[in-house]
Amino acid sequence: MAIKDSALEALIEPVVTAMGFELWGIDHLSQGKHSRLVIYIDGPEGVTVDDCAAISRQVSAIFDVEDPIPGEYRLEVSSPGMDRPLFTLDHYARYRGHTVALKLRLAFEGRRKFQGLLAGVEGDEVLLQLDGEEYCFPIDSIEQARIVPRFDD
Repeated sequence: MAIKDSALEALIEPVVTAMGFELWGIDHLSQGKHSRLVIYIDGPEGVTVDDCAAISRQVSAIFDVEDPIPGEYRLEVSSPGMDRPLFTLDHYARYRGHTVALKLRLAFEGRRKFQGLLAGVEGDEVLLQLDGEEYCFPIDSIEQARIVPRFDD
Protein backbone atom coordinates (compact mmCIF):
# COMPACT_ATOMS: atom_id res chain seq x y z
CA MET A 1 0.00 0.00 0.00
CA ALA A 2 1.32 3.43 -0.86
CA ILE A 3 2.28 5.86 1.91
CA LYS A 4 -0.54 8.23 0.91
CA ASP A 5 -3.07 5.39 1.20
CA SER A 6 -1.67 4.50 4.63
CA ALA A 7 -2.17 8.11 5.75
CA LEU A 8 -5.75 8.07 4.43
CA GLU A 9 -6.40 4.77 6.17
CA ALA A 10 -5.08 6.22 9.46
CA LEU A 11 -7.69 9.01 9.19
CA ILE A 12 -10.56 6.78 8.08
CA GLU A 13 -10.19 3.63 10.19
CA PRO A 14 -10.95 5.18 13.62
CA VAL A 15 -14.19 6.67 12.23
CA VAL A 16 -15.32 3.40 10.68
CA THR A 17 -14.42 1.37 13.78
CA ALA A 18 -16.13 3.82 16.14
CA MET A 19 -19.32 3.39 14.12
CA GLY A 20 -19.21 -0.40 14.56
CA PHE A 21 -17.82 -1.42 11.17
CA GLU A 22 -14.62 -2.88 9.78
CA LEU A 23 -12.62 -0.85 7.29
CA TRP A 24 -12.28 -3.47 4.56
CA GLY A 25 -10.05 -1.30 2.41
CA ILE A 26 -9.70 1.83 0.33
CA ASP A 27 -9.14 2.52 -3.35
CA HIS A 28 -7.67 5.92 -4.13
CA LEU A 29 -7.78 6.46 -7.85
CA SER A 30 -6.05 9.61 -9.00
CA GLN A 31 -7.27 10.91 -12.34
CA GLY A 32 -5.34 14.09 -13.03
CA LYS A 33 -6.87 17.03 -11.16
CA HIS A 34 -9.76 14.83 -10.10
CA SER A 35 -9.62 11.70 -8.01
CA ARG A 36 -11.96 9.16 -6.53
CA LEU A 37 -11.73 7.67 -3.06
CA VAL A 38 -13.73 4.51 -2.45
CA ILE A 39 -14.00 3.33 1.16
CA TYR A 40 -15.14 -0.28 1.60
CA ILE A 41 -16.77 -1.12 4.93
CA ASP A 42 -18.11 -4.38 6.30
CA GLY A 43 -20.11 -5.30 9.35
CA PRO A 44 -21.38 -8.40 11.14
CA GLU A 45 -24.94 -7.65 10.01
CA GLY A 46 -23.90 -6.42 6.56
CA VAL A 47 -23.97 -2.83 5.35
CA THR A 48 -26.94 -0.65 4.42
CA VAL A 49 -27.14 2.46 2.28
CA ASP A 50 -27.81 4.45 5.47
CA ASP A 51 -24.62 3.03 7.03
CA CYS A 52 -22.63 4.15 4.00
CA ALA A 53 -24.19 7.63 4.11
CA ALA A 54 -23.46 8.03 7.83
CA ILE A 55 -19.81 7.06 7.41
CA SER A 56 -19.51 9.30 4.35
CA ARG A 57 -20.73 12.29 6.39
CA GLN A 58 -18.28 11.57 9.22
CA VAL A 59 -15.30 11.03 6.91
CA SER A 60 -16.19 14.16 4.92
CA ALA A 61 -16.17 16.22 8.13
CA ILE A 62 -12.68 14.96 9.00
CA PHE A 63 -11.44 15.51 5.46
CA ASP A 64 -12.77 19.09 5.54
CA VAL A 65 -10.44 19.73 8.48
CA GLU A 66 -7.44 17.58 7.51
CA ASP A 67 -7.62 18.12 3.72
CA PRO A 68 -5.62 14.95 2.89
CA ILE A 69 -6.45 14.91 -0.83
CA PRO A 70 -5.40 17.91 -2.91
CA GLY A 71 -7.81 19.11 -5.58
CA GLU A 72 -11.24 17.79 -6.30
CA TYR A 73 -12.23 14.26 -5.41
CA ARG A 74 -15.33 12.13 -5.21
CA LEU A 75 -15.90 10.17 -2.01
CA GLU A 76 -17.77 6.86 -2.17
CA VAL A 77 -18.54 4.51 0.72
CA SER A 78 -19.58 0.99 -0.18
CA SER A 79 -19.94 -2.57 0.99
CA PRO A 80 -17.26 -4.84 -0.50
CA GLY A 81 -20.09 -6.83 -2.11
CA MET A 82 -20.05 -10.40 -3.34
CA ASP A 83 -17.08 -9.75 -5.62
CA ARG A 84 -15.21 -8.15 -2.76
CA PRO A 85 -11.75 -6.80 -3.36
CA LEU A 86 -8.92 -8.29 -1.31
CA PHE A 87 -6.42 -5.87 0.17
CA THR A 88 -4.48 -7.59 2.98
CA LEU A 89 -2.89 -10.96 3.68
CA ASP A 90 -5.63 -11.47 6.28
CA HIS A 91 -8.27 -11.06 3.56
CA TYR A 92 -6.56 -13.70 1.43
CA ALA A 93 -6.33 -16.06 4.41
CA ARG A 94 -10.03 -15.55 5.25
CA TYR A 95 -11.12 -16.40 1.72
CA ARG A 96 -8.98 -19.50 1.28
CA GLY A 97 -10.85 -22.00 -0.90
CA HIS A 98 -12.65 -19.32 -2.94
CA THR A 99 -12.04 -18.53 -6.58
CA VAL A 100 -10.26 -15.22 -7.08
CA ALA A 101 -9.37 -13.09 -10.08
CA LEU A 102 -6.20 -11.12 -9.68
CA LYS A 103 -4.22 -8.67 -11.73
CA LEU A 104 -0.47 -8.28 -11.25
CA ARG A 105 1.43 -5.00 -11.40
CA LEU A 106 3.91 -6.56 -13.86
CA ALA A 107 3.51 -9.54 -16.19
CA PHE A 108 4.50 -12.99 -14.93
CA GLU A 109 5.06 -15.64 -17.61
CA GLY A 110 3.72 -13.20 -20.19
CA ARG A 111 0.46 -12.32 -18.45
CA ARG A 112 -0.91 -10.06 -15.75
CA LYS A 113 -4.36 -11.59 -15.14
CA PHE A 114 -4.90 -14.87 -13.32
CA GLN A 115 -8.00 -16.61 -12.00
CA GLY A 116 -7.89 -19.66 -9.79
CA LEU A 117 -8.50 -21.21 -6.40
CA LEU A 118 -7.09 -19.25 -3.49
CA ALA A 119 -4.95 -21.86 -1.73
CA GLY A 120 -3.89 -19.63 1.17
CA VAL A 121 -1.06 -17.44 2.32
CA GLU A 122 2.56 -18.28 3.00
CA GLY A 123 4.65 -15.52 4.54
CA ASP A 124 3.93 -12.44 2.42
CA GLU A 125 2.88 -14.50 -0.61
CA VAL A 126 -0.56 -15.42 -1.91
CA LEU A 127 -0.92 -18.99 -3.15
CA LEU A 128 -3.13 -19.53 -6.19
CA GLN A 129 -3.97 -22.90 -7.77
CA LEU A 130 -4.57 -22.73 -11.48
CA ASP A 131 -4.59 -25.46 -14.15
CA GLY A 132 -2.99 -28.00 -11.79
CA GLU A 133 -0.16 -25.62 -10.90
CA GLU A 134 0.36 -23.58 -7.73
CA TYR A 135 1.60 -20.01 -8.12
CA CYS A 136 3.08 -17.87 -5.35
CA PHE A 137 2.61 -14.15 -5.80
CA PRO A 138 4.12 -11.65 -3.35
CA ILE A 139 1.26 -9.48 -2.11
CA ASP A 140 3.14 -6.36 -3.26
CA SER A 141 3.08 -7.70 -6.84
CA ILE A 142 -0.74 -7.83 -6.88
CA GLU A 143 -2.39 -4.70 -8.28
CA GLN A 144 -5.91 -5.87 -7.49
CA ALA A 145 -7.76 -9.03 -6.56
CA ARG A 146 -11.44 -9.84 -6.23
CA ILE A 147 -13.49 -12.82 -5.13
CA VAL A 148 -15.33 -14.40 -8.05
CA PRO A 149 -18.91 -14.90 -6.86
CA ARG A 150 -20.32 -18.38 -7.12
CA PHE A 151 -23.99 -18.84 -7.89
CA ASP A 152 -25.26 -22.33 -7.19
CA ASP A 153 -28.48 -23.54 -8.80
